[in-house]
Amino acid sequence: MLCALAQVAQENNYCRPEVTETMAIKIMEGRHPVLEQFTDSSALLTTSEKFVSNDVFIDGEENRVLIITGPNMAGKSTYIRQVALIILMAQMGSFVPAKEATIGVVDRIFTRVGASDELTRGASTFMVEMNETANILNNATPRSLIILDEIGRGTSTFDGLSIAWAVTEYIYDRLASRTLFATHYHELTELSLLLPGVKNYHIAVKEWGEKIIFVRKIIAGGTDKSYGIHVARLAGIPKEVVERAKVILNNLEEQTLDEKNQPRFAPPRTGQITAVDPFQLNLFAQLPHPITKALKEINVNGLTPIQALEKLQELKELLEKEK
Repeated sequence: MLCALAQVAQENNYCRPEVTETMAIKIMEGRHPVLEQFTDSSALLTTSEKFVSNDVFIDGEENRVLIITGPNMAGKSTYIRQVALIILMAQMGSFVPAKEATIGVVDRIFTRVGASDELTRGASTFMVEMNETANILNNATPRSLIILDEIGRGTSTFDGLSIAWAVTEYIYDRLASRTLFATHYHELTELSLLLPGVKNYHIAVKEWGEKIIFVRKIIAGGTDKSYGIHVARLAGIPKEVVERAKVILNNLEEQTLDEKNQPRFAPPRTGQITAVDPFQLNLFAQLPHPITKALKEINVNGLTPIQALEKLQELKELLEKEK
């Protein structure tokens, strides 16, 4: 075993990690020990890309939770998994694929990755995801490393985002575990404004006309684009579907209104889309109060005195129900 580790370290330019009792994990130019083997000369690759190394710094204080956003296929999952693998290799006594590495001892590595079900046990994909998340929340310690590759994607958007937000807060407040969280819920980047130990990072890309170029480099800051439609085009989704998705996405993002002042999520299938004033909704905004809605619908000029009194009584009853 030792000879095998020595040979791999020499052939692949691994470095000797420093394992400490601190909480800091610092990796310079870290690489994925498996994926980096598939170079542009490998027949298993469909592209000519070479593996791009990345840094990471995480501790139990100012850099406790890293929220990692970015496009599909950009490398978020690879990044968080390579960090876990480097830590595992260091603590088993191996050299690691990096230029330099300082590893604060980890008691356990908890992961929530992938999408699978256990139908024979009556567990859906989302149930499996929640079971894995529950195991993490009930067993992780401040010495643990947690890597999360999406949470809440198996249910409705608001449900999933709410769960992901609450889970992140719990990890931060109650567990204090060092955490890497890759997500498409860009709203989670707002946690950095509320929790000083949460930091935002994203995988950089460059846009070239209708195409995107994956730079594979992680940089500080959040992002608000996932480029899912671009990936759909790369996968061979028919052009008609891709173009239709673009139009629907634009209208979803703008929350445009129709002539009845109602959100037009999906525009007409034919003809030009008429320009309307955008109405931007806040994700956590409350719906209009029923009484406010009822007042706006009253035609004051068309009410008789008796009808006005009746309407007032209706509003009073509605208010009592709210209590």
